[in-house]
Amino acid sequence: MTWLSDKTIRHLREVTNLPDLSNTKYRCLQKIASGGMGTIYLAEDTLLHRKIALKILDIPDPDGDLAQRMQQEAYIIAALEHPSIVPIHDVGFLPDGRIFYTMKFVKGLTLADEVKKSRALPELLRIFQKLCEGVAFAHSHDVIHRDLKPENIMVGGFGEVLVMDWGLAKLLSPDNSSQTLLIKNRTTDSDKKQKSGEISSTLKTGQFTEHGTVMGTPAYMAPEQERGEIDQIDQRTDVYSLGAILEFLVISFFSKKKSEIPTNSLSKNRQRKVPNRLQAISEKAMSENKSQRYTNVLDLVADIENFLNGSPVSAYRENFLEISWRWLNRYKFLIFLILVYVFVRLLIFFLSNL
Repeated sequence: MTWLSDKTIRHLREVTNLPDLSNTKYRCLQKIASGGMGTIYLAEDTLLHRKIALKILDIPDPDGDLAQRMQQEAYIIAALEHPSIVPIHDVGFLPDGRIFYTMKFVKGLTLADEVKKSRALPELLRIFQKLCEGVAFAHSHDVIHRDLKPENIMVGGFGEVLVMDWGLAKLLSPDNSSQTLLIKNRTTDSDKKQKSGEISSTLKTGQFTEHGTVMGTPAYMAPEQERGEIDQIDQRTDVYSLGAILEFLVISFFSKKKSEIPTNSLSKNRQRKVPNRLQAISEKAMSENKSQRYTNVLDLVADIENFLNGSPVSAYRENFLEISWRWLNRYKFLIFLILVYVFVRLLIFFLSNL
């Protein structure tokens, strides 16, 4: 009798747990991650010979609501073409009836892991700006993400920043391109299923969440979202989450132990090294009262840009000493050149009079 090694047994278990992709053009390679509704696998597109990420619904769904939600996620992503939003390639069903969709395979780290690397504060803030630009683009199409957090942000090896996991996205307007895609594909899917003798289901366009239902991640959830006030959710709900991510980045940067994920807020444990203007930006974005937050994401981005450029920010009112210090710090090189010039002129003057 031949005994199998532990390594071989583990490999066999992994292979048997891989999904059946026999009626698709994809070949499953390995499991990448799981969470929420689905599991993500690394797969190969056998026609285009490229690696892609494949997401499959992997939890019981007797009513078909989760499949419809995942289908909606695919259509929303397809309608949002932006460098900071992961592009989707395909959507379909496996032989066992489970829904799947494929998207770009991003080689990189989540933002939660990226902050553990030694990066300058301006670099982290530039990453944050790219993230904000993707969210702002979605907002311009009346799509709210509702689950923004460091684990849902990917940072690629060439500095690209991609917003992932749109499973909780909410459509604010019935007239946007995402809604149009939903309606078109609802009709197409119904026709296909009726022709094949299957039971046709109705795709609920943006109607999955009822009042009182709490969906999201607590540490990054706006108060109105945490209370389940679905009718109060708008762009400022995502602004709150972005403020929490900014707070996470700032605390991570000033944390002595980069390997630990910080949990303390700036307001409760004020960091002496954290610039007042930067702290004020985060606190304004995370205001309990959404009317006091930034009206939109672009205003938040503008304040970050002003901070990086050494300019005043709308979230913080400086005193005279702070204005003077900021001005000196912004023009320190020019001031240094002027002082050197004056020193040299004085030195020449005194030497010529000896």
